[in-house]
Amino acid sequence: MRPSPRRPSSSWRRWGELERAHRILDVAAELILRWGYDKTTIDDVAKRAGVAKGTIYLHWKTRDELFAALLRRERVRMLEDVRASEPATVSELFGRFVSTLLRRPLLRAVLMGDSEVLGKLTRGKRQSTTALGLGGAFDTYLKRLIELGAVRAEPGDHATVISSIVYGFVALPDMLPEEERLPDERIAELVADTISRAMDTGRPPSAAVARATRDFIEAMVEIARHKLADSLGAKERVT
Repeated sequence: MRPSPRRPSSSWRRWGELERAHRILDVAAELILRWGYDKTTIDDVAKRAGVAKGTIYLHWKTRDELFAALLRRERVRMLEDVRASEPATVSELFGRFVSTLLRRPLLRAVLMGDSEVLGKLTRGKRQSTTALGLGGAFDTYLKRLIELGAVRAEPGDHATVISSIVYGFVALPDMLPEEERLPDERIAELVADTISRAMDTGRPPSAAVARATRDFIEAMVEIARHKLADSLGAKERVT
């Protein structure tokens, strides 16, 4: 009697589902950047990804859920890039943040509320400083930097100051003639310098400050990974 073929293990099957989900997200990113969110349909994504339309709905119930997963994946990758650059201070951190963000057009579109890319998603509500996604982990990080004497406590509202600097410099190229626009890396340098001038106490960075910065980035990466795993229906850590 011929033995029945062994069924794939649940972990192997789950890997295949995740691989397929990432392939669909790759296609969605390409089409949204080319045509904009409003003009990109589930049919378009399915056809380009080589899957049935119903397969996409196995992963996400709506197009908005698919797009949310795409943005969460972009955020994970951006934060991992920032972590790899090993910033040691808050000014270096946001300089690297901007440098990395400017290489990711979908995240830049979200930050700036770009209606050409995001379409109806920007008509429902205006973007706010929460688009930076700082959250409670940033408050803990900032408190630690103040305790270490690396950041001034005055005048306060540090998240608003940082958000204003980041938004201002990221939006700057769209306000200038083509010949006057600065390279992305120069914009990132100016962000870091401006935050340093606005917040630093002038003390040399210490190992404790670098460790606090590293801990903050790790916390942000973990939060972003968990959110992405939720969007992919994955229980295991997504890398």
